[in-house]
Amino acid sequence: MMTLTEALRERKRAPVDAEPFRVILACGFTPLHLSTFLAAHLQRRLPSRPVEVTCGLYGDLPGTLRESAAKNPGAVAVALEWADLDPRLGYRNLGGWGPAEQDDIVRQVESRLGSLRRVIEEVADAVPVAAAFPSLPLPPVFHTGSRQAGRAQARLNALAQQAACELSAHASISIASAQHLDLVSPPAERYDLQSDLFTGFPYKRAHASALGEALANLIAPAPPKKGLITDLDDTLWSGIVGEAGPEGVHWDLEHHAQIHGLYQQTLRALADEGVLIAVASKNDAAVVQRALARPDMILSPEKIFPLEVHWQAKSGSVARILKAWNIGAGDVVFVDDSPLELAEVERAFPGIHCLRFRPGDYASAEAFLTGLRDLFARKRISDEDALRRESLRSASEFQSRMAQQDAPEEFLRELNGSIAVNAQAAGDPRSLELVNKTNQFNLNGRRFDAAEWRALAASPGAFVWNAAYQDKFGSLGKIAVLAGKVREGKVLLESWVMSCRAFARGIENHCLALLYERTGAEEIIFCFRATDRNGPLQDFLARLLGRAPEAGARLERREFELRDLPLYHQVQWRES
Repeated sequence: MMTLTEALRERKRAPVDAEPFRVILACGFTPLHLSTFLAAHLQRRLPSRPVEVTCGLYGDLPGTLRESAAKNPGAVAVALEWADLDPRLGYRNLGGWGPAEQDDIVRQVESRLGSLRRVIEEVADAVPVAAAFPSLPLPPVFHTGSRQAGRAQARLNALAQQAACELSAHASISIASAQHLDLVSPPAERYDLQSDLFTGFPYKRAHASALGEALANLIAPAPPKKGLITDLDDTLWSGIVGEAGPEGVHWDLEHHAQIHGLYQQTLRALADEGVLIAVASKNDAAVVQRALARPDMILSPEKIFPLEVHWQAKSGSVARILKAWNIGAGDVVFVDDSPLELAEVERAFPGIHCLRFRPGDYASAEAFLTGLRDLFARKRISDEDALRRESLRSASEFQSRMAQQDAPEEFLRELNGSIAVNAQAAGDPRSLELVNKTNQFNLNGRRFDAAEWRALAASPGAFVWNAAYQDKFGSLGKIAVLAGKVREGKVLLESWVMSCRAFARGIENHCLALLYERTGAEEIIFCFRATDRNGPLQDFLARLLGRAPEAGARLERREFELRDLPLYHQVQWRES
C-alpha cells in the first residue's frame, strides 16, 4: 500500500511542461488524504502528464457533481459514504438512532440515492465518472446489533447495490469493486473516528490509499492485453499428450485436473470476449490435433488461431504468432509451466508478459486465474472485439491470396468491398478507443483523454468520422478514424488511424478521396509526426507525396486527383 510520503514523492515527479490531466473529486467529507492518494496513483499511471485533483465544497456532494461537467475535466471521481445519504448514518451528526428512525432512514437513503443517481448519469453524459459506493461500516443504528443483518440494514445494502448496478450500465460510468476493496483493505481497518470528528476525514491512511488506487484504476486503467499464447502439456491439460495419447490427458475433477479445466474455461471466456488465443507447443502436431478434437474439450479448436505445434524453439513460434496477429509483444501474455521456456521467450521478447502455470499448486491457482482476468479487463465488449479473431483469420487469408495475384488491382475490385462512414462519430466509444490504441497506421501517435476528444469535436469547423469495412472475406468492423478541422477550404487532419487488419485494401486512398469530396477542401494539411511504430503510415504518405513526410505536410486536391488512385469500394454515408 502506498504511504503518504510515497504519495507526496510521486506528486513531485509530475512533468511541468505538459497539458494537465484534471480530475474533480466529489465527496461529502473533507477530501484531505484521499485527494493526495488519488492524484499520486493517477500520476503513476499517467507519467507524461501532471495530474490535478480539485474538490468541491465540504458537505455538498450533489453541488460538486452538478458543477463538474461545466469545468470540462478529464474525469470525475465520486467517493460516496453512508453519511452522504443520511447524516444519521455518520458520527458527526446527532440525528437520533433507534427503532423509530430506522424506516425513515431507509426512505431517506432511497430518495437520496435516486437523486444522486440521476445527477451522476447527467454528468457521465459529458464526462467519464468513476464511483465508489459506501466502503465504511454502518454505525450501530439498528436494534439487531452488529452480528445480525436486520431488515433495515439489509434494505440499505440492497439499495446501494441496486444503484451501483443501474449506474454501471452507463457507458461512461465505472464502479469500484467492493470485493476487491475488501481484499486489499480489511473493513475493520478503514474508519478513523478521531480523524472524522476532528477533521471531517473519515479514513485511515491505508484505506485512503486503497480507495484512491481503486478510483485511479477506473479513471486510467491499464490497456487490456490483446492476445494470449498458451502451452499445452501440463498447462492446457494435465499430462504429456505425446506419452499418454490424446485420451490420456485430462482437465476435470475426476482426474484431479480441475485447475486445467478452469484455465480452459477462462481462455474460452476470453476468446468469446475478443481476446486472441494461440498455442505454442513442442509436440507432435497430429497427436495434438486429435486431443483438441475431443468432444469434452472446453476450449474448442476454432477459438485458437494460430496453432504452432512442432519441436522448434518457442520464441520462433511466438514470433510467427505475433506476425499473424500483427500486434506487438507488449500486448500479449505467454503462459507455460516451464521456467526454461518462459525465460527463452522473455529473452527474445522483453515486452511480453510471461506467466507460469503451476499444475497442482492449489494455493496459487485462484490468484493466477484472477490475475489473468485482470490483464484482459475491459468495461464492455464491443462488436469489434467479437469480430477480432475471425477478422484476423480473414486478413491472413486475404494476405495469402493477395500474394498469389498476378493482377492485384483486379483482385481488389472483385472483393466487393464497402466502407460505411459515420460522419458524427465523436460520441462513438470505438472512435476514441481506436485512436488511443492504434500504432502502425497512426498519423502522429497522439493520444486523447475524454475531455481533449470532446474539445476537438466541439471546436469550430471540426469533424470526427469513423469507418467500418467489409468485403467477401467478412466484416472487419470499425477500422478507421479521421478527425480534424475544415477552415478556409483546407482540411487540418489532426488524427488519422486505421487498424492493421485493413491494410492493403486501398481503404486509405478512399478516406482521402472522401475528405476532399465531403468537405469541399482544396488542400489537406497533415499533422504528421514520426513515431517508432507508425512505419506503414510513413510509407503510405511517402508514396503519396513523392517524398518523406514531415510535420505540416500538404497535399493539394489536384495533386491527389492526378495520381488517379484506384477506389475499389462502395461507400455508405451516415450523418447521424
